[in-house]
Formats: sequence, C-alpha cells, structure tokens
Amino acid sequence: MSADRELFLPVAAQPSVDALVEMAATGEALGYGRAWLPETWGRDAVTVMTSIAHGTDDIGIGTSIMPVYSRSPALIGQTAATLQEVSDGRFRLGLGPSGPVVIENWHGVDFGNPLRRTRETVDVVKQVLAGDPVEYDGEYFELSGFRLRCAPPEPAPAVDTAGMGPKAVELAGRFADGWHALMFTRDGLRERHEDLERGAELGEVDERPRTTMSLTCAALDDRERARRITKQHVAFYLGGMGTYYRDSLARQGHGETANAVYDAWQAGDHGEAIAAIDDDLLDELAVAGAPDEARERLATWEAMDEVDAVSVSFPREATVDEIEATTRALAPE
Repeated sequence: MSADRELFLPVAAQPSVDALVEMAATGEALGYGRAWLPETWGRDAVTVMTSIAHGTDDIGIGTSIMPVYSRSPALIGQTAATLQEVSDGRFRLGLGPSGPVVIENWHGVDFGNPLRRTRETVDVVKQVLAGDPVEYDGEYFELSGFRLRCAPPEPAPAVDTAGMGPKAVELAGRFADGWHALMFTRDGLRERHEDLERGAELGEVDERPRTTMSLTCAALDDRERARRITKQHVAFYLGGMGTYYRDSLARQGHGETANAVYDAWQAGDHGEAIAAIDDDLLDELAVAGAPDEARERLATWEAMDEVDAVSVSFPREATVDEIEATTRALAPE
C-alpha cells in the first residue's frame, strides 16, 4: 500500500499568516492528507494552526515539530487539547528537542538531556490529554494535583516525536504514537526504522507507530534551479544547524561528505559546502528536478514498507510561487 501524501508548510517563505492558510487550503483542494507546520524562529505554530483550522474543512493539521524546551509540558498538553477542539479532531501533535543552536541561542535554555526531556514531555502531555489529574515525578518535571478544567478531547490527538539517532527513534517507538524522520536516505531510514520497531516492542504498544518522512522537494520546469536550491537547503542543514544532521548523515555511510559540507559551511564558504553534495547524494536525500522526474522519485519513497506518510517539504530558497508549483506538481492523483 502506498504511503499517504502530506504537506510540510515552509519554514522560510512565510510572507503572512494568510499565505500559510492559503497554502494549506490549496493542499486540501489538491487532496493532501495533512498540513504540517514546523516552529523555529518565525511565526508561532499555534496561532497559524488555529488560523488554518478555521480556514479549511477537512485537511489534517499538525506541528512538525514543536520544541519541547519553549513551553512547559502541561501547556503543550493544553494547547494540543485546544487545537484538537478548534480543528474538530483534525490535529496531530509533533514534538522534538530541536537543537542547541536554536534552544540555547534563541530561547536561552540549557539544552541538557534532550532525550529525557522529550520522553518526560510526552508522558505529561498524554496525562493532560487523558483528562486525569497529572501526577509526575521526573528528572525535569515534578507535577501534582491539576487536570484540565475543560473536557479532554475525544479522541485525544496522537503525539509524535522527531529523531535522527538510534536512541531518539527508539524513544519514539516506545513512548509516542509516531516518528518524524528528516534528512534520511532510503537505506538510512530502513536502518533507523529497526530502532523504531525495537522501541515499540519494549513499550509493548498495540499499534505500529506511524512513520512520517519529511522529504525536501522542488518540482519545477526550471530543473537546474530546482536542484540548485535543494542542494543549498541540504548544505544549510548539514553545515549550519549544529552537528545533528551531519552526524546522522555520517551514520548513513556518508561521513566524508557530511564533514566536508560542515567544515566548509562553518568556515563561511557556502559555495564549497554546496558543491560537496554530488547529484547522487542529492537524489538519495531529496526530490529535485522537473515535475515528471520528481513525481517518479517521490513514488519510490511512498512505496517503502517503512513509510506511512511522505510530507512534501520545500527548500529554504523556494519562493511562494515555486512552493505552489511544487505542491501542484506533486499533488496526490
């Protein structure tokens, strides 16, 4: 069975909240199953998700991801319950630690132990969403005596976590309802999926955790621009967003390239960093090219047994018009 096709709203091309609502509405009209929104240092996800919920009818909505350091777990639980209410049951919560570059430099919070904090946040959020009094004694959080004043959502929204390393993915399988994967080759994703399955076995979960693959896509008539902006995007994440993406790609057997991109980017030579990504690796990590070839490559990801949903995301340099063109070119048939 082919995976669901979803939409990952852009991090960079956000001219207005209305523009993001329009992108989600376009995705709904074209048959995409869900519109995800990451929260970085642009518009906050909660306000935008609320606006999208009011501006659409059927498309699912979700955060991919909401950092666990910028809100308390109880507030995240309250927020998830409220978004489930305003969307009439269409919300799915995606959580993750983000990275020290964002958490420490933007939020001013010590990154600490991201796995433990993510696990504790998931635990508390699920207690909140169940409507029971929250009793929790953890390393980061000690909570007691409160529960939602309003009725808990029915059904409670699913809670996913993001992760790249073996332990982070195992955590998703053990404690969450799904895993958000990013910047993987197909072989790399298969290897990490074994960690997800092991986590599900340890957690004795009843239902297989859902795997959502966020896949950078550019399907444009200008093939060379599509590939150029996608390479730039990959280089930015490998070189400019801390060491997690670099280390993840190295674990997938591309250590020499990962380190070359990182070193060049850190030295300020972005052109050299981009040039270090060859065409073969680009095609392993992303979908970039003319519309017909992009659709063909996207289909290979959706055919993977390990993938439940592919989330079509966009390069940082893509314009609003290019995002719409890609969205339409890769729309579900």
